[in-house]
Amino acid sequence: MVDLVLLFEVHQPLRIKPLTDLPPGSKVDDPLELFNWELNKVVFDRVAENVYIKASRILLEALREIEDFKVTFSISGLALELMEKWAPQALELLREIASTGRAEFMAQTYYHSLAWFIDVDEFVEQVLAQARLVEELLDYKPSAAENTELIYNNDVACTLHSIGFKVTVTEGVEWIPGFKGPNYVYQAYGCPARVLTRNYRLSDDIGFRFSLRTWDQYPLTADKYASWVARSPGDVVLVALDYETFGEHQKPETGIYDFLRWLPREAVRAGLSFATVSEAAFKHRPRGTLDVPPWATISWADERDVSAWIGNEAQRIGLEVLRMLYNYAKALGGEALRVWRLYTLSDHFYYQATKTGPAGEVHSYFNPYTSPYKAQLIYHMALKTLRDYIVRMARADYCRFIEVFRAPRRLCYRIAMDSRVLEVCSYTELLEALRNLPEGIVREHITRGYIDRWVDEVLLAEGGLDYVRSRCSGAPPHSI
Repeated sequence: MVDLVLLFEVHQPLRIKPLTDLPPGSKVDDPLELFNWELNKVVFDRVAENVYIKASRILLEALREIEDFKVTFSISGLALELMEKWAPQALELLREIASTGRAEFMAQTYYHSLAWFIDVDEFVEQVLAQARLVEELLDYKPSAAENTELIYNNDVACTLHSIGFKVTVTEGVEWIPGFKGPNYVYQAYGCPARVLTRNYRLSDDIGFRFSLRTWDQYPLTADKYASWVARSPGDVVLVALDYETFGEHQKPETGIYDFLRWLPREAVRAGLSFATVSEAAFKHRPRGTLDVPPWATISWADERDVSAWIGNEAQRIGLEVLRMLYNYAKALGGEALRVWRLYTLSDHFYYQATKTGPAGEVHSYFNPYTSPYKAQLIYHMALKTLRDYIVRMARADYCRFIEVFRAPRRLCYRIAMDSRVLEVCSYTELLEALRNLPEGIVREHITRGYIDRWVDEVLLAEGGLDYVRSRCSGAPPHSI
């Protein structure tokens, strides 16, 4: 008997305003104001009504009527926030689903972000923060976790395992060494994490082909689909979909609600059993080890790689700007860090993908700007506002800021001495260097203006060492 695992991904983006359309004299200083809150709420309200309420009612009915039916959700922290604020009825339905005891809720990045590509500690913080919110709002403590958009490599699996998540999921990609097919449980390479792989053909039959009239299997009915799953070789079939498939991507008039309503019943008739992600991972023994090194990272998007988010130069530059700003936002904490995190949403980068062919058509469907090039311009304009905001916030409480700020290594100050190079990455380290270095070296770096320039450009002072000395204690002992 094959186990059917239904995994529903829940997330809604926060779209940035079309800044390229603003009048020349307009200026927005607050990066939060750059988000198109009116449009974001309109879209969220529609999705909440058509998916988070109607589809959840269908699932709740099935959970109450069909004894063995089980589902798994992976909900971004941001989506949970927005439900609590804008759609409390949707959140209440999720609570009722959780109360059945036959639904699993996985952990993922809080902001459905690209945190993994920015900083591993930030990735861990976001996953743990989302898990805490799930426990707070749904009274469920996640034991399985995933990375955004099923982005996966050996390090992702082992990082999640190291913080207590024993199970993760990713795409079933044929070229992975050790891969015997999508319908088995695997072990991660380098740690004992269990891995389930998505059956992308069966998943995409619902997600992309359900209403495609030119498809030779149209129309797709629940009994037909259940028979396909039942005939699939292996132990477990993971069908992972955007939850928004049910009423948003596939509109109500396509019959998607009836399909969802009848699928659990037809699956039972076809002899299938249901399992959650964690149950399936430990019910079946691993059939192999997946070895996905970091340079071959996979996902469930496009070509099953990460090109959807970092495939072109504009995307990579945007990500590099986020990396550079991270240490500043982290030092500031509070609202500044929250705002920075809102700019790490994977959606911002997805809109910028310059794909062609079928992948390009999918990107175009989701892109609110109609053009990836317009999306690139808008995002980079927004990043400038974010950068200026972080500078203002740092200078507003400057002495506290330089007490905790440590520059990313690429921005550290370097002093060559004989056969070694001294790296200075914080104001405290700078003071120590000025106290302990030979006076001749210190004098040279001060008189040439190197230190003042670094203090202004990296430590965000406005007048070099003299500025810091006038505002904060601990002035350097060498004064020229």
